[in-house]
Amino acid sequence: MRPGPTESTADDDLTYGAVHLNVTDLDRSLVFWRDLIGLTELGRDEPGQGPANETGMVRLGVNDAELVVLHPGAVRPVQRGYSALYHLAIHMPSEAEFARILSRLFAARYPHAPTDHITHWATYLDDPDGINLEIAFETIDRVRSLEIVGGRPQIIDTEGRRHDMTEPLGLEEVFSFREDDDDSKPLPEGCRIGHVHLYVGDIEAAQSFYEGVGFTPHMDATGIGFADMSLGGTFPHRIAVNTWQGVGAPQAPEATAGMRHFELVDPEGTTPVRELTDPSGNSLVVKPAV
Repeated sequence: MRPGPTESTADDDLTYGAVHLNVTDLDRSLVFWRDLIGLTELGRDEPGQGPANETGMVRLGVNDAELVVLHPGAVRPVQRGYSALYHLAIHMPSEAEFARILSRLFAARYPHAPTDHITHWATYLDDPDGINLEIAFETIDRVRSLEIVGGRPQIIDTEGRRHDMTEPLGLEEVFSFREDDDDSKPLPEGCRIGHVHLYVGDIEAAQSFYEGVGFTPHMDATGIGFADMSLGGTFPHRIAVNTWQGVGAPQAPEATAGMRHFELVDPEGTTPVRELTDPSGNSLVVKPAV
Protein backbone atom coordinates (compact mmCIF):
# COMPACT_ATOMS: atom_id res chain seq x y z
CA MET A 1 0.00 0.00 0.00
CA ARG A 2 1.15 3.54 -0.73
CA PRO A 3 1.78 5.61 2.39
CA GLY A 4 -0.78 8.17 3.47
CA PRO A 5 0.24 11.65 4.63
CA THR A 6 0.82 10.67 8.25
CA GLU A 7 3.46 8.19 7.05
CA SER A 8 4.93 10.36 4.29
CA THR A 9 5.39 13.33 6.64
CA ALA A 10 7.08 11.24 9.35
CA ASP A 11 10.54 12.35 8.20
CA ASP A 12 9.57 15.93 7.34
CA ASP A 13 11.29 18.65 9.33
CA LEU A 14 7.97 20.47 9.79
CA THR A 15 4.36 19.46 9.25
CA TYR A 16 1.26 21.50 8.50
CA GLY A 17 -1.27 22.51 11.08
CA ALA A 18 -4.49 24.25 10.07
CA VAL A 19 -5.02 26.71 7.25
CA HIS A 20 -7.03 29.72 8.46
CA LEU A 21 -9.46 31.21 5.93
CA ASN A 22 -11.41 34.46 5.86
CA VAL A 23 -14.92 33.92 4.47
CA THR A 24 -17.87 36.17 3.67
CA ASP A 25 -20.75 33.92 4.78
CA LEU A 26 -19.99 31.35 7.47
CA ASP A 27 -23.13 29.26 7.02
CA ARG A 28 -22.63 29.06 3.26
CA SER A 29 -18.98 28.12 3.73
CA LEU A 30 -19.93 25.36 6.16
CA VAL A 31 -22.18 23.81 3.52
CA PHE A 32 -19.06 23.46 1.36
CA TRP A 33 -16.31 22.57 3.84
CA ARG A 34 -18.36 20.47 6.27
CA ASP A 35 -21.29 19.08 4.30
CA LEU A 36 -19.74 18.61 0.85
CA ILE A 37 -16.05 18.05 1.55
CA GLY A 38 -16.75 16.07 4.70
CA LEU A 39 -14.73 17.90 7.35
CA THR A 40 -15.96 17.44 10.92
CA GLU A 41 -16.86 20.48 13.02
CA LEU A 42 -14.42 20.35 15.94
CA GLY A 43 -15.49 23.47 17.79
CA ARG A 44 -16.55 27.09 17.67
CA ASP A 45 -15.29 30.25 19.31
CA GLU A 46 -18.09 32.71 19.89
CA PRO A 47 -17.57 36.39 19.04
CA GLY A 48 -14.98 37.90 21.34
CA GLN A 49 -13.35 34.58 22.24
CA GLY A 50 -9.83 33.63 21.24
CA PRO A 51 -6.87 35.86 20.32
CA ALA A 52 -7.48 38.38 17.53
CA ASN A 53 -10.92 36.91 16.93
CA GLU A 54 -13.71 39.44 17.20
CA THR A 55 -16.29 37.71 15.03
CA GLY A 56 -16.10 34.04 16.04
CA MET A 57 -14.64 31.15 14.09
CA VAL A 58 -15.29 27.50 13.33
CA ARG A 59 -12.59 24.82 13.56
CA LEU A 60 -12.87 21.91 11.13
CA GLY A 61 -10.89 18.76 10.56
CA VAL A 62 -10.87 15.03 11.16
CA ASN A 63 -10.86 13.14 14.45
CA ASP A 64 -7.08 13.29 14.79
CA ALA A 65 -6.25 16.69 13.28
CA GLU A 66 -7.50 20.24 12.81
CA LEU A 67 -7.24 21.14 9.13
CA VAL A 68 -9.22 24.31 8.34
CA VAL A 69 -10.38 27.23 10.48
CA LEU A 70 -13.08 29.50 9.05
CA HIS A 71 -13.12 33.16 10.11
CA PRO A 72 -16.23 35.12 9.12
CA GLY A 73 -16.05 38.82 8.37
CA ALA A 74 -14.70 39.14 4.84
CA VAL A 75 -16.75 41.52 2.71
CA ARG A 76 -15.74 40.44 -0.81
CA PRO A 77 -14.84 37.12 -2.47
CA VAL A 78 -11.39 36.12 -3.67
CA GLN A 79 -9.88 38.72 -6.00
CA ARG A 80 -7.51 38.01 -8.86
CA GLY A 81 -4.26 39.82 -9.56
CA TYR A 82 -2.87 39.60 -6.02
CA SER A 83 -0.31 37.65 -4.01
CA ALA A 84 -2.38 35.21 -1.96
CA LEU A 85 -3.30 31.59 -1.52
CA TYR A 86 -3.52 29.68 -4.81
CA HIS A 87 -4.82 26.56 -3.08
CA LEU A 88 -4.58 24.49 0.07
CA ALA A 89 -4.35 20.73 -0.34
CA ILE A 90 -5.95 18.07 1.84
CA HIS A 91 -4.04 14.81 1.33
CA MET A 92 -6.07 11.64 1.66
CA PRO A 93 -4.86 8.54 3.55
CA SER A 94 -5.70 5.94 0.87
CA GLU A 95 -6.74 5.41 -2.73
CA ALA A 96 -10.16 4.28 -1.48
CA GLU A 97 -10.80 7.50 0.44
CA PHE A 98 -9.64 9.61 -2.51
CA ALA A 99 -12.10 7.67 -4.70
CA ARG A 100 -14.87 8.19 -2.14
CA ILE A 101 -14.63 11.97 -2.16
CA LEU A 102 -14.40 12.06 -5.97
CA SER A 103 -17.54 9.97 -6.13
CA ARG A 104 -19.28 12.37 -3.74
CA LEU A 105 -18.32 15.37 -5.87
CA PHE A 106 -19.56 13.70 -9.04
CA ALA A 107 -22.82 12.69 -7.34
CA ALA A 108 -23.36 16.27 -6.15
CA ARG A 109 -22.51 17.54 -9.66
CA TYR A 110 -20.12 19.98 -8.06
CA PRO A 111 -17.63 21.41 -10.59
CA HIS A 112 -14.13 20.04 -10.07
CA ALA A 113 -11.08 19.17 -12.15
CA PRO A 114 -9.60 15.67 -11.74
CA THR A 115 -5.87 15.86 -12.55
CA ASP A 116 -2.87 13.53 -12.59
CA HIS A 117 0.39 15.16 -11.49
CA ILE A 118 2.22 11.79 -11.49
CA THR A 119 3.60 12.68 -8.05
CA HIS A 120 -0.01 12.65 -6.87
CA TRP A 121 -3.62 12.32 -7.96
CA ALA A 122 -5.67 15.46 -7.47
CA THR A 123 -8.90 17.23 -8.06
CA TYR A 124 -9.51 20.97 -7.71
CA LEU A 125 -12.60 22.92 -6.75
CA ASP A 126 -13.58 26.35 -5.43
CA ASP A 127 -15.51 27.13 -2.28
CA PRO A 128 -18.34 29.73 -2.45
CA ASP A 129 -15.84 32.60 -2.04
CA GLY A 130 -13.51 31.30 -4.75
CA ILE A 131 -10.95 29.80 -2.35
CA ASN A 132 -9.38 26.89 -4.23
CA LEU A 133 -9.09 23.49 -2.60
CA GLU A 134 -7.05 20.57 -3.88
CA ILE A 135 -7.90 17.04 -2.76
CA ALA A 136 -4.79 14.89 -3.23
CA PHE A 137 -3.43 11.39 -2.87
CA GLU A 138 0.35 10.95 -3.01
CA THR A 139 1.72 8.56 -5.68
CA ILE A 140 5.40 9.46 -5.55
CA ASP A 141 6.23 5.77 -6.12
CA ARG A 142 5.41 6.31 -9.81
CA VAL A 143 8.24 8.86 -10.25
CA ARG A 144 11.73 7.91 -11.42
CA SER A 145 13.14 11.38 -12.10
CA LEU A 146 12.37 14.99 -12.95
CA GLU A 147 13.82 17.09 -15.76
CA ILE A 148 13.44 20.76 -16.69
CA VAL A 149 13.18 21.06 -20.47
CA GLY A 150 13.01 24.57 -21.90
CA GLY A 151 12.15 25.90 -18.45
CA ARG A 152 9.22 23.49 -18.13
CA PRO A 153 9.11 20.41 -15.88
CA GLN A 154 8.75 16.89 -17.20
CA ILE A 155 8.41 13.76 -15.07
CA ILE A 156 9.86 10.41 -16.11
CA ASP A 157 7.87 7.60 -14.52
CA THR A 158 9.23 4.27 -13.31
CA GLU A 159 8.57 2.73 -16.74
CA GLY A 160 10.61 5.42 -18.49
CA ARG A 161 7.66 7.34 -19.96
CA ARG A 162 7.69 11.16 -20.03
CA HIS A 163 4.80 13.14 -18.62
CA ASP A 164 3.78 16.75 -18.31
CA MET A 165 3.15 17.93 -14.77
CA THR A 166 -0.59 18.09 -15.45
CA GLU A 167 -2.44 15.31 -17.25
CA PRO A 168 -6.00 13.90 -17.19
CA LEU A 169 -6.66 11.61 -14.23
CA GLY A 170 -7.48 7.98 -15.00
CA LEU A 171 -10.82 7.74 -13.22
CA GLU A 172 -11.30 4.06 -14.01
CA GLU A 173 -8.13 3.24 -12.09
CA VAL A 174 -9.07 5.53 -9.21
CA PHE A 175 -12.54 4.04 -8.81
CA SER A 176 -11.14 0.50 -8.95
CA PHE A 177 -9.93 1.15 -5.39
CA ARG A 178 -13.43 1.78 -3.99
CA GLU A 179 -14.23 -0.47 -1.03
CA ASP A 180 -17.92 0.41 -0.63
CA ASP A 181 -20.62 2.61 -2.15
CA ASP A 182 -21.17 4.92 0.83
CA ASP A 183 -20.38 8.47 -0.30
CA SER A 184 -21.77 10.04 2.87
CA LYS A 185 -18.90 9.23 5.23
CA PRO A 186 -16.93 12.22 6.53
CA LEU A 187 -13.24 12.53 5.83
CA PRO A 188 -11.41 9.91 7.89
CA GLU A 189 -8.56 10.06 10.36
CA GLY A 190 -5.21 10.35 8.63
CA CYS A 191 -6.17 13.24 6.34
CA ARG A 192 -3.73 16.11 6.58
CA ILE A 193 -2.91 19.44 4.99
CA GLY A 194 -0.18 18.07 2.73
CA HIS A 195 0.88 21.25 0.96
CA VAL A 196 -0.03 24.82 0.18
CA HIS A 197 0.51 26.66 -3.09
CA LEU A 198 0.90 30.43 -3.06
CA TYR A 199 0.77 33.29 -5.52
CA VAL A 200 3.81 35.49 -4.92
CA GLY A 201 5.31 38.56 -6.50
CA ASP A 202 8.91 37.33 -6.60
CA ILE A 203 9.90 33.67 -6.98
CA GLU A 204 13.52 34.05 -5.82
CA ALA A 205 12.55 36.08 -2.75
CA ALA A 206 9.89 33.51 -1.83
CA GLN A 207 12.34 30.62 -2.26
CA SER A 208 14.91 32.33 -0.04
CA PHE A 209 12.32 33.09 2.62
CA TYR A 210 10.85 29.59 2.79
CA GLU A 211 14.29 28.00 2.77
CA GLY A 212 14.97 30.07 5.88
CA VAL A 213 11.77 28.76 7.45
CA GLY A 214 12.90 25.15 6.93
CA PHE A 215 11.90 24.10 3.40
CA THR A 216 14.34 22.44 0.99
CA PRO A 217 14.57 23.56 -2.68
CA HIS A 218 13.21 21.02 -5.14
CA MET A 219 11.99 22.29 -8.52
CA ASP A 220 12.84 25.61 -10.14
CA ALA A 221 10.69 25.91 -13.26
CA THR A 222 11.35 29.52 -14.21
CA GLY A 223 9.91 28.93 -17.69
CA ILE A 224 6.46 28.80 -16.19
CA GLY A 225 7.03 31.11 -13.21
CA PHE A 226 6.90 28.26 -10.68
CA ALA A 227 8.99 26.62 -7.97
CA ASP A 228 8.34 24.14 -5.22
CA MET A 229 10.11 22.91 -2.10
CA SER A 230 10.07 19.89 0.19
CA LEU A 231 10.38 19.56 3.95
CA GLY A 232 13.18 17.02 3.83
CA GLY A 233 11.04 13.89 3.51
CA THR A 234 10.05 11.63 0.62
CA PHE A 235 7.31 13.82 -0.89
CA PRO A 236 8.90 16.80 -2.68
CA HIS A 237 5.89 19.09 -3.12
CA ARG A 238 5.21 20.55 0.34
CA ILE A 239 5.02 24.20 -0.71
CA ALA A 240 4.80 25.77 -4.14
CA VAL A 241 5.01 29.38 -5.28
CA ASN A 242 4.21 31.01 -8.59
CA THR A 243 3.96 34.45 -10.18
CA TRP A 244 0.85 33.66 -12.21
CA GLN A 245 -0.98 36.70 -10.79
CA GLY A 246 1.84 38.97 -11.93
CA VAL A 247 5.41 39.78 -10.93
CA GLY A 248 5.24 42.17 -7.98
CA ALA A 249 1.57 41.36 -7.30
CA PRO A 250 0.50 43.02 -4.02
CA GLN A 251 -1.73 41.61 -1.31
CA ALA A 252 -5.49 41.87 -1.85
CA PRO A 253 -7.42 44.65 -0.09
CA GLU A 254 -8.24 44.13 3.57
CA ALA A 255 -11.38 42.06 4.30
CA THR A 256 -11.02 40.05 1.07
CA ALA A 257 -11.86 36.35 1.36
CA GLY A 258 -8.88 34.02 1.25
CA MET A 259 -6.09 32.80 3.49
CA ARG A 260 -5.52 34.54 6.79
CA HIS A 261 -2.46 32.40 7.55
CA PHE A 262 -1.26 28.81 7.58
CA GLU A 263 0.39 26.89 10.39
CA LEU A 264 3.63 24.92 10.39
CA VAL A 265 4.32 22.62 13.32
CA ASP A 266 7.73 21.60 14.68
CA PRO A 267 7.28 17.92 15.61
CA GLU A 268 10.23 18.13 18.00
CA GLY A 269 8.43 20.78 20.02
CA THR A 270 11.51 22.97 20.37
CA THR A 271 10.51 25.90 18.13
CA PRO A 272 8.93 28.93 19.84
CA VAL A 273 5.80 30.37 18.28
CA ARG A 274 6.76 32.69 15.42
CA GLU A 275 4.39 34.80 13.34
CA LEU A 276 5.99 35.40 9.94
CA THR A 277 5.14 37.16 6.70
CA ASP A 278 6.79 36.22 3.42
CA PRO A 279 8.12 38.90 1.02
CA SER A 280 4.79 38.94 -0.85
CA GLY A 281 2.72 39.43 2.32
CA ASN A 282 1.48 35.86 2.86
CA SER A 283 1.30 35.01 6.57
CA LEU A 284 2.21 31.88 8.48
CA VAL A 285 2.67 30.78 12.07
CA VAL A 286 5.42 28.35 13.07
CA LYS A 287 4.71 26.65 16.39
CA PRO A 288 5.84 23.65 18.45
CA ALA A 289 3.83 20.43 18.54
CA VAL A 290 1.58 20.24 21.58
